[in-house]
Amino acid sequence: MKEQILQVLQRVIGSVLPLAGRYKGGLLMAASFGLALAGSFGAATLAARGIEYVVARDAQAVLAEKGLPWAEVATDGLLLTLRGEADSEAARFRALSAVSTVVAAERVIDEIRVAASVEIAAPRFQIEILRNGLDISLIGLIPTSLPTESIVSRIEAIDPEISVVNMLEAADHPVPFGWEQAADFGLRALALIPSSKISISADQVEVSGLAGSERQRDQWREQLMRERPRGLIASISISAPRPVISPFTLRFVMDEDGGARFDACAADTSEARAAILRAGRAAGAQGAIDCVIGLGSPSPRWQVAASESIAALAAMGEGSVTLADMDISLIVPHTVSAEALARAAADLEQRLPDVFSLQTLRLPPDGDDPVRGDEAIEFVASLGEDGVVLLRGYMIDDRSREAVQALARAEFGMNAVRANLRIDPDLPEGWPVRALLAVDMLGQMEHGSVRMRPDRFDIRGVTGDATTADRVSRLMTERLGSGAVFALDIRYDERLDPVAMQPTPGRCEDWITEVVTEQKITFDPGSATIDNAAGRVMDKLAEILRDCGRLEMEVAGHTDSQGRLETNMRLSQQRAEAVIAGLLARGALVADFVARGYGPEFPVADNGTAEGREANRRIEFQLIGASAEAAAAERGAPVQADAPPPEPRDESDLEIVVTTGAGDNPRPQARPAR
Repeated sequence: MKEQILQVLQRVIGSVLPLAGRYKGGLLMAASFGLALAGSFGAATLAARGIEYVVARDAQAVLAEKGLPWAEVATDGLLLTLRGEADSEAARFRALSAVSTVVAAERVIDEIRVAASVEIAAPRFQIEILRNGLDISLIGLIPTSLPTESIVSRIEAIDPEISVVNMLEAADHPVPFGWEQAADFGLRALALIPSSKISISADQVEVSGLAGSERQRDQWREQLMRERPRGLIASISISAPRPVISPFTLRFVMDEDGGARFDACAADTSEARAAILRAGRAAGAQGAIDCVIGLGSPSPRWQVAASESIAALAAMGEGSVTLADMDISLIVPHTVSAEALARAAADLEQRLPDVFSLQTLRLPPDGDDPVRGDEAIEFVASLGEDGVVLLRGYMIDDRSREAVQALARAEFGMNAVRANLRIDPDLPEGWPVRALLAVDMLGQMEHGSVRMRPDRFDIRGVTGDATTADRVSRLMTERLGSGAVFALDIRYDERLDPVAMQPTPGRCEDWITEVVTEQKITFDPGSATIDNAAGRVMDKLAEILRDCGRLEMEVAGHTDSQGRLETNMRLSQQRAEAVIAGLLARGALVADFVARGYGPEFPVADNGTAEGREANRRIEFQLIGASAEAAAAERGAPVQADAPPPEPRDESDLEIVVTTGAGDNPRPQARPAR
């Protein structure tokens, strides 16, 4: 602006000076005019500087308000110049827009630099899979190098009737580390759980699903945790709906020796369950008590009826109380007086909710059982540990006898049933139906017996399902009514539970140790060739390892002290490697196995005898690394770091250690039969 004012003054002075020479007093006039021009120039300069100051101030204020402190403002009259470095084109545009509110956009000079853009980060590859039975939806982003057809075809292979809605998109970026194993694990989980939501990313897989029962939920969860690849974060959340219980049953028993237990327990809410368990413990029940929370309760005051019934039985000290929906049956032995039973029943009637009905029964002495000749009238079905079923006692006619035998053969196998049943047409009414029920109850156990008399059942046995006693109580009550008299002695054995005995690192090590303890892996003399006699034990080991999945394990070879140390060290190493190769040939997962030969360094018997040398020539299996840590956590033992293999010593330094090892290690738990 100042340059423009000077140019105007120069033009004016240039036109005034010629006039000064033509007229009198021209010089004086020129001087006066010059002074006026000088004053005008000064005023104009001051005005221009004021305008520039105001424009710069307002522009800086607007930029600060917009959060753009990096922008620098320079003014020249009515022109405004913006300088500085913006981190993006968007920031540059915001700065220009901001100052355009102060001066017109055509008067803004843009000298802003834009910082060099950084490399665009790779997208996060992720697949969301929703499965509802045979309907599956896929949505997400996968690498272009992995065709969606391979994923869809693998899902369709789960079931020929599956329908897949594919909404996957692809991006041309490298496949992230761990993506393949995460996708493989996620698809295996999808195949396992019919109602599920699977989220798959390179470092994490989230599995949410719905199981049909708590037992199935535990089995699926155990299987997925066992198959989870190392290094992959897996979030597994599988829920089971509350079962519909019909009839809604509770049975509490007090023995003559003071023992108290629940044969069956059901509750409709957590609060009801807590109230029922408090009543049971007050009556003498101990240990862990399982009470199923389910649907089907006949009354919102179920827990009141259950708690009061248990308290009434506890007051008499012996007997059983059974609740089946709204029917309550209080049964006591003959040792409880009739007066005590009547008094307890009257008190219980007053405390029960109105919808419940009470029946009482005082059993006669055992000696009052009806007899036929020298035998009591009874039907007994027993299942031995060898799988043989024996049926003995009385049946009403040939037709009913054949029906019972046919049911037993259908349940346990044609060749497993032995029968010794006599005919008596005078048996009580309903005897054949009750005998069929006895065979059905026998099938609920791994082994045991069901003894049926005219007035009661005695059911004893062992099971690998913790819910068997509850289920048997419910079935007996449902089919015979709440007044049915029966005694249960069903013991849960964890070793027979296929869910509780799922392979874990600790269990797998125990099973392997048991196999090689019962039968050694033997070799041809002086060689690393496994002899034919050891083929069976190798087959057993391979079968265990196939079930156990990936394990980190050391296979250690040991020899006796005969021969040169170097030869024995080399031979033991070769034998350990031969065992791993033999297991690999049988389909076992041995990728994380390590072969180590220790030669004669660690004897377990006296090398001075033939028996001792035979014992020292052996193969041992031991978990290492993460598998050893998992087994230690499983057993509740402290984790110790793997000790490095000892350095070989000269034969002259070898020390003979004599130990029998008897009683040092308890026998491991038996592996479930397949």
